[in-house]
Amino acid sequence: MNPYYKDYSEYLRERFGEVKVQKLSVDAGFSCPNRDGTISRGGCIYCDNRSFTPSYCDPADGVARQLAEGKRFFARKYPQMKYLAYFQSFTGTHARALPALRALYEEAASQTDIVGLIIGTRPDALPDGVVDMLAELNRRLPVIVEIGAETSHDRTLSLVNRCHTWSDVAEAVKRLDNVGIESGLHLIAGLPGEDDDDVLTTVERALRLPVATLKLHQLQVVAGTPLYRMMERGEIAVNPYDLDSYLDLCVRVVERVRELRPDVALERFVAQAPPEMVVAPKWGIKNYQFVNLLHRRLSKS
Repeated sequence: MNPYYKDYSEYLRERFGEVKVQKLSVDAGFSCPNRDGTISRGGCIYCDNRSFTPSYCDPADGVARQLAEGKRFFARKYPQMKYLAYFQSFTGTHARALPALRALYEEAASQTDIVGLIIGTRPDALPDGVVDMLAELNRRLPVIVEIGAETSHDRTLSLVNRCHTWSDVAEAVKRLDNVGIESGLHLIAGLPGEDDDDVLTTVERALRLPVATLKLHQLQVVAGTPLYRMMERGEIAVNPYDLDSYLDLCVRVVERVRELRPDVALERFVAQAPPEMVVAPKWGIKNYQFVNLLHRRLSKS
């Protein structure tokens, strides 16, 4: 057991018992309301979905085949593994019709050894019909919703073209909680114009909500994104964290969580886009290596 904070593996053990459980990403062909004109176009200025979508995910293959490919990869090492279908790419609740959305979720839920669904989405893409459907599914197998919040500061949300507010995030979490669905928030440290105190304020505000998990990572400037082009033209100031400074921030984040909500699981601290896509910061370490460094610092704090 992690002696410093509740980590994601502990959270999964609480939800699914001692059996080893692994996320399997699925690209179901969703778009994003911030790209297709439903809300806006162009998307978040830092986003390139290819930077975090596994290579085996191709919407043309369908949900069942993608899950089968993912299971083949992990089953070689862990034959008794169970799986969570993770609708990760773009906005996992953004479909033209509710029956089509339900069909995708049902296809995933019906696959062998799938014991739950994790759905990544935006706070403004959870209409009542979708929430009601998720609540119904949650009565049959666990459903966890990951909400891209990124920051609690509306000025930053506007700057990076998120096209929602922090109040939208708070409302979405509360609505899910009201129907018995656990949720987690995705946060980014190092967004333009923000410092450590801004990040810690966001963490504190998140911990006031009925969330089960938090996922934090450093801002990565990815080549070809609007953020990269704006930075190159001098239109926006970006100050990527160096490794030492980010470790210091994460120590402070852990301390706040332990003080305010030790029941909240910290899923991760590091983003790992393909190195050839990342302009900055270039740390050259894996997630597990970062966690080891963080634990060393926590042991001395």
